[in-house]
Amino acid sequence: MITEPQIARTAPIAGPAEPISVRAVLLGERLDTRAFEGGNVLGTAPLALAVPTGGIAVLFRYGITVLFGAERDAGDRFLATLDAFVTDPLAAPEQEQTQLVIRPGAEQHVDATGTIVLPAQTIERLQLVADILAKNLVLAHYETSIAFIFDQIEPLAAALRQSGRVGGRSKELLRHIGNVLSMQHKMVGRVETSETPELLWEHPALERLYVRLAEEYELRDRDRALDRKLDIIARTVQMLLGLVQARSSARVEWYIVLLIVAELALAAYPLLLSR
Repeated sequence: MITEPQIARTAPIAGPAEPISVRAVLLGERLDTRAFEGGNVLGTAPLALAVPTGGIAVLFRYGITVLFGAERDAGDRFLATLDAFVTDPLAAPEQEQTQLVIRPGAEQHVDATGTIVLPAQTIERLQLVADILAKNLVLAHYETSIAFIFDQIEPLAAALRQSGRVGGRSKELLRHIGNVLSMQHKMVGRVETSETPELLWEHPALERLYVRLAEEYELRDRDRALDRKLDIIARTVQMLLGLVQARSSARVEWYIVLLIVAELALAAYPLLLSR
């Protein structure tokens, strides 16, 4: 188990030990990490803190915290202290759990059971592992959200196929477009799922570890798949919205024609009476 270290950023924080529990938790849309920069900071970009009751926490601004070596109850208490700094918290935080093993001299990899194996334990390595696990969790969250959007759009497409119309659902379609744009903004501008972490700029020797973990969790492939799905959803919803708006425009034109006919009839009525 990891204990609270009093060490330099580049020094190992523990020696070989039994498997270390690692838990990634998605708390909400955003996490204000600036409030913790004056505490027991072990590393920055991403922010790594010593958990008072034992363990290490790595915090990400897009709402995820990764805990290393923290007991379940102690980890839950630490997460509870973050609630006040979370924007739009999830009703039920999403989480994934794995294990980390330190084996001096071993090749860094992920074994068949999903355990992450490292040759040494440093803050930088833990930050990099946390970055991968955080992106893995947020991609899983987006994959679930996109599947839900697909389920919502499917009845609209079925109605178009069967009756040739989608009904007056412009507000619902606009909500779907808003969800897609919001997801794209988060993936590209906030989470940067397809980008390499800033940590590698200062520690290029860790790039091999990052590439190996990124391939293991298929980050790039999943990111590209999400982009394609988002593009399909956006184009489908825009097409359906265009059909709804065209139908509404045609209806308005008919209303105008009817009003003109009614006005002509009212104007002609007195003439008919005078004759």
